[in-house]
Amino acid sequence: MDIAQKINKLKRSKNAVILAHNYQLPEVQDIADFVGDSLGLSIQAAGADAKIIVFCGVYFMAETAKILSPQKTVLIPDRDAGCPMADMVTAEDVRRLKKEHPKAKVLCYVNTTADVKAECDLTCTSANALAMVNGALKNDDEVIFVPDMHLADYVAQQTKKQFIIWKGYCPSHVKILPEDIIRLKTEHKEALVLAHPECPGAVRNLADKILSTEAMCTFAAGSHNDVFIVATETGILHKLRKENPGKVFIPASERALCPNMKRITLEKVLWSLEEMTFEVRIEQETMFKARQCLRRMLEYRG
Repeated sequence: MDIAQKINKLKRSKNAVILAHNYQLPEVQDIADFVGDSLGLSIQAAGADAKIIVFCGVYFMAETAKILSPQKTVLIPDRDAGCPMADMVTAEDVRRLKKEHPKAKVLCYVNTTADVKAECDLTCTSANALAMVNGALKNDDEVIFVPDMHLADYVAQQTKKQFIIWKGYCPSHVKILPEDIIRLKTEHKEALVLAHPECPGAVRNLADKILSTEAMCTFAAGSHNDVFIVATETGILHKLRKENPGKVFIPASERALCPNMKRITLEKVLWSLEEMTFEVRIEQETMFKARQCLRRMLEYRG
């Protein structure tokens, strides 16, 4: 019996569901019940009948799943799979910002820890950040945005609100350079450039479309174009190619690789199910406050 067969047998016997982020290793994506972005996976998990969630992603994602499914056991196969961007802002940083800007509402990217979410008014994703600012925060003139300065810059350019921007960033996305895009566009003139909003502004300015990972998948599937330059973490290429076998997807940069996302392997998924490790635990008050922050976004209908 190979590792994949062992994982599937254990998953069934323990009533578990396996979630994999779009940036995970191909073989981890292939073993998962659901593959998607962090919030979408957490929503899937909340609606699943499974008692155990094995979250193949980075730690804040597993925390988000626990926040939305407090009654379920949430496991992360590698407890050291962290997110550098999420770790660039702390709850204390947010409390200080709120004291300095008492009239501002605090909007946090979903790429934040539970402790940070607990201090914020509202959460957003890369897909709905602008809608949250122009809709849910329409009566607020000042917005504190943490932690990603590039996503904040992208949204701020499309609204008249005053932004107080935390200087966090994704180390993988900033490795994508404008000269990478220029060179590839010269080599592949027919290609459309799809860029994630976590990319720096100089890269976004060269893109044909600025999209979240899930929106990239939807756009590529529906587009008449056959060649795409993809400016985000390289893990997404597996899903794009798998779902669109007749199309060509070119990484904007092979350097745009998240080592923390790649920490999770099939062996670690198997061990996680066998040994029930590593369980995600969040202090009750923190979980309650963070859930309120997430629910305000999920319940917003415009």
